[in-house]
Amino acid sequence: MAKFLIVGLGNPGSEYAETRHNVGFKVLDALAGESNTAFTGGRYAENCTVRVRGNVVVMIKPQTYMNLSGKAVRYWMQAEKVPLENVLVVVDDIALPFGKLRLRARGSDGGHNGLHDIIWTLSDDGFPRMRFGVGGDFARGAQVDYVLGSWTPEERAALPELVGRACDAVKSFVTVGIERTMNQFNTK
Repeated sequence: MAKFLIVGLGNPGSEYAETRHNVGFKVLDALAGESNTAFTGGRYAENCTVRVRGNVVVMIKPQTYMNLSGKAVRYWMQAEKVPLENVLVVVDDIALPFGKLRLRARGSDGGHNGLHDIIWTLSDDGFPRMRFGVGGDFARGAQVDYVLGSWTPEERAALPELVGRACDAVKSFVTVGIERTMNQFNTK
């Protein structure tokens, strides 16, 4: 039995709940819902613990705002004694088409401020991450408004299935590891 930390990135507050930037929160909410588990308040993050095939899975939604996510990740890694390779960060990505998943075992922040802060805080980029494509259909200079904007009606209708696929990828990561999960979910 192993222990994992799954981090969904987003911003706290109802005004951000249905924005593209909060897709990490949305994926974790769906995973918690599958287990009839609710998030509770905790230090730097809302959290809950579920089991996936015997493995303990601690899930956190940092309440530090996206650009300061590293503090919550470091705290929960230390508190739960989770090694870096057992951390998976779920994050939005404007460079990927809507709904496309891209998993990596490690790497740069790719221009994402939440990932940047985690890498900076941990002084290490060696943690797995799953990028959830939110598309990039915005005018030059309008990136912030786009990621903090609401889903279109078409996107909202497609989200349950796509979030479900992301949940399957998280469960795969916990049960078979990042390499096999990348092979299955990183489709062309």
